[in-house]
Amino acid sequence: MKEKIRCAVIGVGRLGYWHAENLATRIKGAELVTIVSSRKESAEKVARELGVKKWTNNPQEIFEDPSIDAVVIVTPTKTHAELIIQAARSKKHIFVDKPLTETLEEAEMVIQEINKNNVFCQVGFMRRFDPAYAEAKRRIENGDIGQPIYFKGLSRDPGSPPEDYIKTSGGIFLDLCIHEYDIARFLMGDEVKSVKAFGDVLIHPFMNKYQDVDQSMTFMTFKNGASCDIEGSRNSSFGYDIRGEVIGTEGTIQIGSLQHHDIKILTSKGSAYDNVPNFPIKFKESFLNELSHFIECLQKNERPQVSEIDGKIALEIAEAATKSFKTKETVVLN
Repeated sequence: MKEKIRCAVIGVGRLGYWHAENLATRIKGAELVTIVSSRKESAEKVARELGVKKWTNNPQEIFEDPSIDAVVIVTPTKTHAELIIQAARSKKHIFVDKPLTETLEEAEMVIQEINKNNVFCQVGFMRRFDPAYAEAKRRIENGDIGQPIYFKGLSRDPGSPPEDYIKTSGGIFLDLCIHEYDIARFLMGDEVKSVKAFGDVLIHPFMNKYQDVDQSMTFMTFKNGASCDIEGSRNSSFGYDIRGEVIGTEGTIQIGSLQHHDIKILTSKGSAYDNVPNFPIKFKESFLNELSHFIECLQKNERPQVSEIDGKIALEIAEAATKSFKTKETVVLN
């Protein structure tokens, strides 16, 4: 087992910073050696804060550095394919934030390069590493609720990202709901057969310009006959609301809560608790767990739990949902 996996992080937005911080300070098997950002001053700022000696605005520098074992890509979706291909050809293992790529055609290209160059790739579907979702999966596999027959998923964000983000995000089904598509496959243990998606703009009219919506619903069937519905919303004024439920032939598992801290305040005016304010707080432990898993897999020379194939399948579902929304027809997957 390799004692330390030498890593570089490409992208220093909020999530990129979190990954960099985890690699630099919390994951014993990792050594963060370089920070990359399109703005060199941003890379330098993060590197100095985390005690990293090298920074650059040129990703090619890390691809040409033979001492770097792995790259963590946290950049806009449209850049993923090119960066993954360069990393694979440079024999670097790859952790990439969801989605794997912007299109299925790009996904096929990067999978070919990953296989050809014999590197590992993990896609950032952090919900699989959330303790509640992981325990739900264990209970399902243990037979605690019998055969799973229906999944209900909620992804409600407390407001919309800015317009500059929306216009390049790929739409609500690719940008937001793709997490639910992946966790539905994970919990139900089966592949999706058909997709029917709906949506509308209820609060943020600028989304009409980009054929996007702020409220959506996806109905899916699985090959074994099970089904699910998934709500994706950017209108959750009351907080960040991520929950799920798996209905089985012998019981039900409810996953997640809107409640932030495990306390309730009781007064003469009633009872209350504080809501989860945003996704970094909700999934702080999950982000650490998924990156720890990636590093551990590289040390053991094992394939990560969430591979490029899972990334491609989730992307295929998201593209089907987008197509269904636009055509108002059910899309059948191969």
